[in-house]
Amino acid sequence: MATKRRKLMSLIEQGVIPPEHVSLAVKAAGLHPPPRAWALLIDRLLLWLGGLALACAVLFFVAFNWSDMGRLPRFALVQAALVLAAGIAVWGSASVLLFRVALTVAFLLVGVLLGLVGQVYQTGADPWQLFFIWALLALPWVWVARFDALWVLWVGLLNLAVWLYISTWGGIFGSVFITSDAGLWGIVFINIAAQIVWEWGAQRRGWPGRWAICLLALGGGVPMTLLMMGWIAGEGQGGEPIMVMYPLWLAALYGVYRHWRLDLFMLAGGCVSAITVTTLLLVRYVFWETWHAESLLIVAGAVFAMGALSVAWLKRLNAKVAS
Repeated sequence: MATKRRKLMSLIEQGVIPPEHVSLAVKAAGLHPPPRAWALLIDRLLLWLGGLALACAVLFFVAFNWSDMGRLPRFALVQAALVLAAGIAVWGSASVLLFRVALTVAFLLVGVLLGLVGQVYQTGADPWQLFFIWALLALPWVWVARFDALWVLWVGLLNLAVWLYISTWGGIFGSVFITSDAGLWGIVFINIAAQIVWEWGAQRRGWPGRWAICLLALGGGVPMTLLMMGWIAGEGQGGEPIMVMYPLWLAALYGVYRHWRLDLFMLAGGCVSAITVTTLLLVRYVFWETWHAESLLIVAGAVFAMGALSVAWLKRLNAKVAS
């Protein structure tokens, strides 16, 4: 759809399609969805909303009636809903959409069941264990579903588990790698590793979900940028790992998404990160001690210049893609 729209806009700008024929060209290109497509969209949306509402209803029903329900009814209700979702996934496996909705509901109900176990029996487990076990138990269903949104949700669980683990223990593997930024490092490694695997699968196995790769890139790039900004603001020593990892990450981002597979979103994200870090470097090491009113103007001009250069470069790349 995006390619059709881009080609049509190019033809209109070149004057190939007269202005009075633009509406006919848009209709012929099929850019406006027909009524049947709208009906299909509403049908799918209602199915998803119904499935998610069922999972939330089980959670809220048990929580609201906690004092009026015994231990057995609580577990029976959640487990019955879980079995129902799994049964629908098996029974409706011929429909890919129904199969994915049912497994997504089952995925959520596993978390509800684990939370119920921890609340009823007061296991004393740390919060990170809940999310880690949830991700571990749900992995077979996520694998079977082969659904990009469910994989992203699963990676999100891993991110949360790692963050809570490091927040609890202060580092990775107990006393190893104890740093104040260990949580961000854990998120960086998980998301970049997931991005690499997904990118490989998209190129070699035809995995869908370009949006998921972009989301994983954000999940790795934002904490990487925050780590670099933290090092600059904290006047870290020269041996900090971020001093090596950040330039390598930028170089890899440029090499992969400029020469191997052109992706303007990734390159734009790298530009935003570089502009942010450069601006903080400028403020921290040039104007920090001698800050004047003119300094703000210089910083604003530098940001404007870097942004303009980035936009011009990205527009030139986009023009090459369009041609």
